[in-house]
Amino acid sequence: MNLADGVQLVSLIVLAVMMIGSALGVVLLSNIVYSAFLLGLVFTSMAGIYILLNAGFVAAAQVLIYVGAVNVLILFGIMLVNKREDFLPVKNAWIGKAATAAVCLGLFVLLGAMVLSTPWALSAAIPTGDDAMVVIGKHFFSDFLLPFELASVLLLMAMIGAIVLARRDFLPDELAEQNGRGSTALTLPERPRELVSSGVSSSKEN
Repeated sequence: MNLADGVQLVSLIVLAVMMIGSALGVVLLSNIVYSAFLLGLVFTSMAGIYILLNAGFVAAAQVLIYVGAVNVLILFGIMLVNKREDFLPVKNAWIGKAATAAVCLGLFVLLGAMVLSTPWALSAAIPTGDDAMVVIGKHFFSDFLLPFELASVLLLMAMIGAIVLARRDFLPDELAEQNGRGSTALTLPERPRELVSSGVSSSKEN
């Protein structure tokens, strides 16, 4: 093993440990904000693994789309939605946790079996590096055009939903009573403005 192979092996181990640890933090932490930040770290670790696989375009798309768009959208949705009431304790919550653990264990066994049974030897006909960008672009605008456009529409819908949830902010009770709108107002408070007529403004100027 030469120096380049050793650096790649160490980088792979570090990225794999970082990705697995962050993924466990996303699932196990009770603070949803910390989970969202760790999800961004998972996406970043995956981009690093793509770089080790000589897939620079996929790594850049991973960072731009998932870290720069999807994860930021999740953080905005979490931070802009005001949660005024604490979550009520769920009866028999251990059933849901046990079912979730069983599903995760089943997926882990299935993916592990797939990884062990798949021949990972690369063929010489598979393009890598800059040639892969040309092939990916051809597939995006020919075979996978409809899923590509549907994914963009889905991201747009998620962004609009986050904006709507952020704008539907209840006014405080004191401000709502002053405005006479009641406690069901769904508009954001605006700064009061004085309306000045043209005649008054012209007299002040004279």
